[in-house]
Amino acid sequence: MIEIQNFIDGKFTSTETYIDSFNPSTGQVHAQVPNSTAQDVDLAVKAAEKAMPAWQALSPKNRSDIMLKIASLIDSRFNELAAAESNDQGKPLWLSKAVDIPRAAHNFRFFATAILHQMNESTQQPEFNAINYTVRTPCGVAGQITPWNLPLYLLTFKLAPAIAAGCCVVAKPSEMTSVTAWMLCSILNEAGLPAGVINMVFGTGKDAGSAIVEHSDVKLISFTGSTPVGKLIQEKSSAHVKKLSLELGGKNAGIIFADADIEKCISTSVRSAFANQGEICLCTSRLFVQKEIYEEFCTKYVDQVRQLKVGPPDDPDTKVGALVSKQHLEKVKGYVAQAVKDGGIILCGETTDGALDLPDANKEGYFMRPTVICNLDDSTKCMQEEIFGPVVCISPFTTEEEVIGRANNVSYGLSATLWSNDVSKIHRIAPKLQAGTIWCNCWLVRDLRMPFGGLKMSGIGRESQHESLEFYSEQKNICIQF
Repeated sequence: MIEIQNFIDGKFTSTETYIDSFNPSTGQVHAQVPNSTAQDVDLAVKAAEKAMPAWQALSPKNRSDIMLKIASLIDSRFNELAAAESNDQGKPLWLSKAVDIPRAAHNFRFFATAILHQMNESTQQPEFNAINYTVRTPCGVAGQITPWNLPLYLLTFKLAPAIAAGCCVVAKPSEMTSVTAWMLCSILNEAGLPAGVINMVFGTGKDAGSAIVEHSDVKLISFTGSTPVGKLIQEKSSAHVKKLSLELGGKNAGIIFADADIEKCISTSVRSAFANQGEICLCTSRLFVQKEIYEEFCTKYVDQVRQLKVGPPDDPDTKVGALVSKQHLEKVKGYVAQAVKDGGIILCGETTDGALDLPDANKEGYFMRPTVICNLDDSTKCMQEEIFGPVVCISPFTTEEEVIGRANNVSYGLSATLWSNDVSKIHRIAPKLQAGTIWCNCWLVRDLRMPFGGLKMSGIGRESQHESLEFYSEQKNICIQF
């Protein structure tokens, strides 16, 4: 049993009550997470405020050196962190090793070096004998609330730019996946990060999360999670007019034209729908396939989906692990049941392919088969709402105009994929799609120098090299007449 503690002012501290955290692949409690209160959050904010003057006074080079040390220490504990992430979240161990832990180290390295190359702006006004130049100063204490699907990966994507910009942080990871965040705290101390620069307060969104959002001395909030919670954060933070970065839900469309490289498209689209059990905000959950190749695509797509092994995270052959919780599993299965009521046809997966063959140790885990559904109207729940699980819906289309309208006909706008070998068609259609990122003939090819975020109900703000460092700092103009 892992007993997690809060990390405040460089020290581990206990709380009065704890929350059970379950291993999704076994259904058994494997960790105790602090059930933090507003008082715990207030202590963390005070520690961050105390650390601010010295931390922002450090040169970018000194901050960079500490961050690079953090990255190296993450590398040195690679296997330990990967195993913990897999046990805590349910994802296959190979995926933690291939994506989650390497990206956590990369986030610190990327922003550690980015701050060494920042430039300010300046202008001359000869008619006034004046010059103007800009400086950036850290905003202050940053509140960060991160989700359960990519726990360390997304936490470090917020921590790194915040401390690089000179801010101090009070972070709350998801109470369902807190283990690697807690492990990171020891790394921060070992790397020589000054006490109070990063504080970790564990617990529920209702208690600890709300306390961070509503605290008057927390100057900005960065949140990744569901759209309903994002709306609540907007409301609760409005009294203090806080800066917000909200990366919210998605209902991402994949558009496949008849002239696409169908073999590459199918293998990539299977991965984009079912990677991390479909528990990625960027997963493709709606596939629109041009009518000429629809039948062929469905047959080949379903054949590949059926080859995905569902099983224990530590099995190297597992492609689809356990969903994060029993409640989430029931929610995702509920969407499949609703799809059948709405006239949907299950091509493979849930309700069609029988019970899973799991080892005895995993029979109480939260597993389900990757599921492919067709014959749904665009207005149905499975075509409109974020499912966040291993479920994808396929529908035929005829013309460009039709598919653009259908792809955009949801309240979300996070990402999309577009498949065609006609470059003119790609350039013509991509700008018309209402999404923050449009991948063409690929998926999840990320460059941290480029902005990431969504339109409509998928959030506000962007995260990247420039946008993240800008978010955590305030730009000031200085005008001098001589």
